[in-house]
Amino acid sequence: MRLGAYACKLKRDSLVHHIYGKTQISERHRHRYEFNNDYLDAFEKAGLRPTGINPETGLVEVVELPKEIHPWYVGVQFHPELKSTVLNPHPLFVKFVKAALTYSQQKRAEPASTTTAHVETVDAVD
Repeated sequence: MRLGAYACKLKRDSLVHHIYGKTQISERHRHRYEFNNDYLDAFEKAGLRPTGINPETGLVEVVELPKEIHPWYVGVQFHPELKSTVLNPHPLFVKFVKAALTYSQQKRAEPASTTTAHVETVDAVD
């Protein structure tokens, strides 16, 4: 089991680098599973980018999809909730919520498509 804080080096052109504002981070782990680097080339060819790597072990810590594929896709091996509090939320959570809110507001601002089916709402009956 991998337990405790481990270093992670972030790629400069990544979303996580933009979120953290630095290239070296330390995050806490509590798991038994790792990214299998035997499949790294296949994942990269399919568009999944490894953007955070443990400098000591070479293990993938963070993956991302490009914005052209998904507006905000970040997967992490560590547990950001272990360093997050109500008064000091983890930056990944803060930026994810902000991105979701921005996306939602943009969608609401778009004019309704004429091809969208009209959906009737029905009041629930107890």
